[in-house]
Amino acid sequence: MSTIRVAWGSAAGPTAMSSFDAALAEAGVHNYNLVTLSSVIPAAARVERVGTAPDLGPAGEALYAVVGRETLPPGADGEACAGLGWVRSESGRGLFYEASGTDPDAVAEAVEAGLRRGMELREWTFREEPEVVVESTPADPADHATAVVVAAYGGSEPLLD
Repeated sequence: MSTIRVAWGSAAGPTAMSSFDAALAEAGVHNYNLVTLSSVIPAAARVERVGTAPDLGPAGEALYAVVGRETLPPGADGEACAGLGWVRSESGRGLFYEASGTDPDAVAEAVEAGLRRGMELREWTFREEPEVVVESTPADPADHATAVVVAAYGGSEPLLD
């Protein structure tokens, strides 16, 4: 198995979708069709914090990912905050958990609480403490504001034959 890269970004735009696309561009994954995964890390995968993802294949292909996302409308209060965390077991298997909101500390706490609950649900021996990434950007008076954290699984795959 290859590497799962954790990337993040934030941006503003005139629509919710344009701000999301711009935040994905900051993370380096805007040219892919994201296929959302729930939360399980395969045992053989490496997890690496990269900030901005490298080239993961041709534009338009599918990219499997766990995505944390928050978008605020123009003039909202607070910050657009997206968080993603992970923890690994002795076997290498692990979990991702994502959360979003308007307060970075509350988002980090929600990610950690989710991971701890996920750990309780499994009969795995976890070898490390959770790692958490929170990306945030202030609300914008005129535009939508979006923050994303993406765990991209490997490289992209063709959608068409």
